[in-house]
Amino acid sequence: MIALRHSKGSTHAVFGLARSGLATARALVAGGAEVRLWDDNEASRLAAEQAGFKTLPLNDATLAGCAALVLAPGVPLTHPVPHDCVAAAKRVGVPVIGDVELLLRELSPVVYGITGTNGKSTTTALLGHVLKAAGRSIAIGGNIGVPVLDLECLGDDGAYLLEMSSFQIDLTPGWQARIAVLLNITPDHLDRHGTMENYAAIKARIFQGQAAGDTAVIGIDDDFCHAIYADLVNEQSGRAICAISAEQILEDGISAVNGVLYEQGVKVAELSRFPALPGKHNGQNIAAVFAAARAAGLEAEAILTAIETFPGLKHRLQQVGSIDGIACINDSKATNAEAAEKALACFETIYWIAGGKAKEGGIALLKPLFPRIRHAFLIGHAANDFAATLGRDVPHTISGSLEPAIDQALALARREKLKNAVLLLSPACASYDQFKSFEHRGDEFIRLIQERQAKGAAA
Repeated sequence: MIALRHSKGSTHAVFGLARSGLATARALVAGGAEVRLWDDNEASRLAAEQAGFKTLPLNDATLAGCAALVLAPGVPLTHPVPHDCVAAAKRVGVPVIGDVELLLRELSPVVYGITGTNGKSTTTALLGHVLKAAGRSIAIGGNIGVPVLDLECLGDDGAYLLEMSSFQIDLTPGWQARIAVLLNITPDHLDRHGTMENYAAIKARIFQGQAAGDTAVIGIDDDFCHAIYADLVNEQSGRAICAISAEQILEDGISAVNGVLYEQGVKVAELSRFPALPGKHNGQNIAAVFAAARAAGLEAEAILTAIETFPGLKHRLQQVGSIDGIACINDSKATNAEAAEKALACFETIYWIAGGKAKEGGIALLKPLFPRIRHAFLIGHAANDFAATLGRDVPHTISGSLEPAIDQALALARREKLKNAVLLLSPACASYDQFKSFEHRGDEFIRLIQERQAKGAAA
């Protein structure tokens, strides 16, 4: 834990008492601050009270005099309307920030930041793996894994590698990264940002405050990122800028095209060297990590050797078993259609489990990949809408929930006995209708697959 000593003698309010909220409360108290805590969820308030904290509603009166309101990333800041506690904080002149802002104020650390609509967790984990393999002192957190204030306090030679969601960037006015990575921008979270233009502008702030000695790594394969890249070039801030692409071989940048990784247009590796990172989307992730690690001073072969040993990210194209020759793939982290698209493109014969709480646009963009889907098994709130989109193009079953979907998919795959068939959980949806999180959904998938493997072995 990082004690927030700069907060000593102050009062901070914290809204949202899940992992990052409680970590923030502990760090503030350890630094000598008073905290005022609240969550709209009664179970979360009870958990905070069991951890030794008192809770009270946050309104104009209880927020007045606070140094800041520390807001959980999942709470509406601006759209569709600010949460009541945010509106109250603004009325009484209290700034609204996130836990990453507190980390930066306490330590003024070296920070590497990664964002993007898709791929940021894999890229963050992979870059951390590469840097640690090179002996660097790195702590990894943010939108992945450990809340930032539960990370260890690093020495002067360490760096914090943070995955940053758009919500977290929006709550970090003092953000500045020595190495900043923006992978891609596609429609997501528009209920929270209003428009694509607002969403893209927030993502672009991953590069704010950079100057000479800093590096911006940016994908240029979508229109929004390409426009941000052009703005970076025109800023003349002194930062280094490295473009990455999975579409074209760049003479000035890093590319992953047609199964080959290039640096400045020169081949450096076959992507088949990295079997834990299949697909074109992972080519972009590898290119981003290679660019960032080079900016951190690593030699090319050291980076490639480390990538070879990366085991993959849990819940992202994670093979969790094989039943009667059918590979079972956990891609629960695919919470939108763009992420599911990457998974569907990796396999030719798919028994697909999809559904949950749908995001804007549904699965219409996946139509070019429908021929790969042998049969779809649909779960959650989105099941009927997804069935309507699949129509007559893809045979489908409304399974309702995860366990029957798995059993129905395995039964059909056993009957058909097709070569290289996979059972793929890639929901293209958020998980909150039936699960606590995408991790909970993925863990349930793993448990159910392992149960069925054990039964098969016993038989």
